This record gives sequence, structure tokens and C-alpha cells, in this order.
Amino acid sequence: MTDSDASGRLVRPFALTGGRTRPSRADFTLITTVTAVDPPPEGAPRPQAEQTRILRQCARPVAVAELAALLDLPVSVVVIMLCDLLEEGLITARPPRPVLPRSPDLDLLQKVREGLGRL
Repeated sequence: MTDSDASGRLVRPFALTGGRTRPSRADFTLITTVTAVDPPPEGAPRPQAEQTRILRQCARPVAVAELAALLDLPVSVVVIMLCDLLEEGLITARPPRPVLPRSPDLDLLQKVREGLGRL
């Protein structure tokens, strides 16, 4: 542990979330992709310093887990801050696309069946 690590962060994570420990929404998973809205909507409140850091990192689409790693913050803290940014219209969030099952290759299955029948 370095000297700066021993002294701790200048701002504790609970201070970044206003003491909140739970997100206001359940939209975010580790692989949800977030992107900053450009330009920001008119009348949006001015982001705090940590929110500005998030918005800079979200200039290109980034996953929640990657964002937490880039910011060196716990995922839970980042998710709470992302909820605030989403509600203020400063970011968009895209859930992961579900993987749809492919139709089985019937020809391949028939060949496997025939091969097993020879055993």
C-alpha cells in the first residue's frame, strides 16, 4: 500500500452518492452500455466533479464494469451516480442484447445420429 492509499481517497464513496447505498433504478448490470448525451439537454443541472469524470469516459459507449474500473470506484457507487445522470437526461443506457438461440443444424444432427448409430 502506498502512502496515498493509506491516507484514503480525498472523497469517500458514500459522499459521492449523498449517503445513498441503493440505486434508484434497476436498469444497470455490469455489461449495460452507457453513453453521454451530446449535446446535453437544455436545463440539465450542472454535473458534479465525479459526474463530469463519468461523462468524459462515456463520450464513447462503455460498459458499467469498465467504467467503474476506469474511475477506480466501486461498481455500486458508479451505478448510483449513473442513475442520477440517466434521470437528468445526461446519459443513455443500453441493456445487453439477449443472445437468441440459433436453430440447430439439422444436417449436422443427422450426421451425429448416424455416427452414434454405428457405434
